[in-house]
Amino acid sequence: MFETLVTIIAPVLICAAIGYAWAKSGRRYDVEIVTVLATSISLPALVFTTLVETQIEIAALGKMVAAAVAATGLFGAVGAAVLKLARIPLRSFLPAMMFPNVGNMGLPLAALGFGEAGLALAIVFFAVSVVLQITIGVALAAGTVSPRALVRIPALYAVAGAIVILAGGLEAPAWLLNTTRILGGMLVPLMLITLGVSLAGLKVGNLGRGLGLALLRFALGIGAGLGVGYALGLEDTARAILILQAAMPVAVINFLFAQRYGTDPAEVAGLVVISTLFGFATLPFLIGALL
Repeated sequence: MFETLVTIIAPVLICAAIGYAWAKSGRRYDVEIVTVLATSISLPALVFTTLVETQIEIAALGKMVAAAVAATGLFGAVGAAVLKLARIPLRSFLPAMMFPNVGNMGLPLAALGFGEAGLALAIVFFAVSVVLQITIGVALAAGTVSPRALVRIPALYAVAGAIVILAGGLEAPAWLLNTTRILGGMLVPLMLITLGVSLAGLKVGNLGRGLGLALLRFALGIGAGLGVGYALGLEDTARAILILQAAMPVAVINFLFAQRYGTDPAEVAGLVVISTLFGFATLPFLIGALL
C-alpha cells in the first residue's frame, strides 16, 4: 500500500515542486499563456480521448453529473450556513468552499490512482464544476451572471462530441484519436507545474481563519462525497472519484476571482495556500482509504 501511495502522490508533488522552484528562481513563466494553452487545447483533447477510449456508459456519466451538481449544492448550503454563523463574508469565501481544485490536483490524482476509467469520471466532475463556477461562482463574487461564458468553454464541445460518438456507437478516426492523445498528454504536467508556480506567488493572510476554513473545505468534501455517493448508489470507482474530487483543496481560480472583484484577495490567497498544504498532508490517507 505504501508503495502504491508513493507512486500516486510523488509525481504530483514533484511536478508542483518544479513549478514552485521555477518561480522562486526568478525565471519567467507566463501563467496566462500556459493556462489558455492547457484549457483551450490540451484539456478538450484529453476530455475527448479519455471519454471515447474508455467507453463509459452514458448512464454512468449522467450519474456523475448529478453527483457533481448535488455535491456542489451541499458545499454551498452547508458552507453558507457555517460562514454566516461565523460572521465571515459569504461573497469572499463561499466560492472557495464550493469550488475545489478538481483540475490541477483532482485530474492527475484520479488518473494516477484509478486509471482511465477514474480519469473519465473525474473529467465529468471537472466539467460540471467549471460550468457552475463561471456562472454561480462569478455571480457570488461579482454580483452578476454571465451565461455567455458557457459558449467559450472548449471542453464542453469535446464532451458533446464524445457523447455523440458513444451514444451512436460510432468509431472515432485513428488520426483524430492520435492527435487528441498527443495534445491531451501535456495537460497533467502543465497543470501541476502551473499549480506550483501559482502557489509560489501567493502569501498567507490570517493564518487562523485560513486553517479553520481549510478544515471546513476538507470536511465538506468528505461529507458531501460520502453522502451523495451512497444516496445515488454510485459504484466503487465512481464513489471514490466523487469523494476524491469533492475533498480537493481550494482552487487557485478562486483567488483570481477574488482579486478581480475585490473580495478579500489576500485572505483568499492564504486560504488557497493553507488548504493546498493541508491537502498534500492528508492526500496519502484519503487515497489509501479509497483504494
